[in-house]
Amino acid sequence: MIASLATYVPPRLLTNADLEKMVETTDDWILQRTGIRERHIVDPGVATSDLGKEAAIKAIANAGLTPADIGLIIVGTVTPDMMFPSTACLIQHKIGARNAWGFDLSAACSAFTYSLTTACQFVASGAHEHVLVVGADVMSSIIDYKDRATCVIFGDGAGAVVVSAAQVGGPQILDFEHEVDGGGGGALCMPAGGSLKPASHETVDQRQHYVKQDGQTVFKFAVRKTEEIARRLMERNGLTAADIDLFVSHQANRRIIQAATEKLGVDPSKVIINIERYGNTTAATIPLALNDAVTSGRLKKGDLVVLASVGAGFTVGAVLLRWGF
Repeated sequence: MIASLATYVPPRLLTNADLEKMVETTDDWILQRTGIRERHIVDPGVATSDLGKEAAIKAIANAGLTPADIGLIIVGTVTPDMMFPSTACLIQHKIGARNAWGFDLSAACSAFTYSLTTACQFVASGAHEHVLVVGADVMSSIIDYKDRATCVIFGDGAGAVVVSAAQVGGPQILDFEHEVDGGGGGALCMPAGGSLKPASHETVDQRQHYVKQDGQTVFKFAVRKTEEIARRLMERNGLTAADIDLFVSHQANRRIIQAATEKLGVDPSKVIINIERYGNTTAATIPLALNDAVTSGRLKKGDLVVLASVGAGFTVGAVLLRWGF
């Protein structure tokens, strides 16, 4: 079960008005096409592990635990501090989780659902009593602020949950469904910086260390797969849209979320959308949305929740759970 939740976003805002001064765009254009008004951006020198640390410390405290109680740390991120060591190692050290091992999980915008499912398996097997899951990204570090097609979309943030053993019949993670379609890899990627195209003057000059996206391909795939993966998960558990108390999608684009949930038949009042204030924070969007749902009273103990995500890869994921607090 998800025993606790915490989030963190850097204080500095980048508004649509700010972007109007940087690239050829307007507040109306951004809002109509994405649903975003502002996003949080780190100051220079602030890394993914710094955001993850803040969320992790709060999540552990909210669970009534100490860092020493954590047996495993899974960090979902596409913007690690560096190629190695892993961001999980850095967070483990920063929070003093001396008994934990850990690793990073790369699934782009599906990183949180993938990491949550992975954590659940370690707890269900009895290998660990408490697993810390962190979804964190500093997307501003890989965004080309000369490319108006991508720079308006992304923001920085982190979310963390503690996954612990559930009581029989109580709140718990009930089921999951995941898939990948590697054929879509070229539609959303960062071309350079890995073993295929190591950093060079050429790759830097060609701006290949920034996110590149085929917007139309990503949009169509995300709408279709968000609906398909959620429907498959619900049908396997004998559920309809009417049975779901809250639908929490990865916050990539307001129109994607609305189109997919309309196809599913989910009442709009049961769909959480907070992209307006955060933009697409990649691995952090779902915990940020969950946190907003809790604080606004839209998510309560015992509620049946579906999480859904589509990300670069393409990666697709959905998790069904009964909320615990």
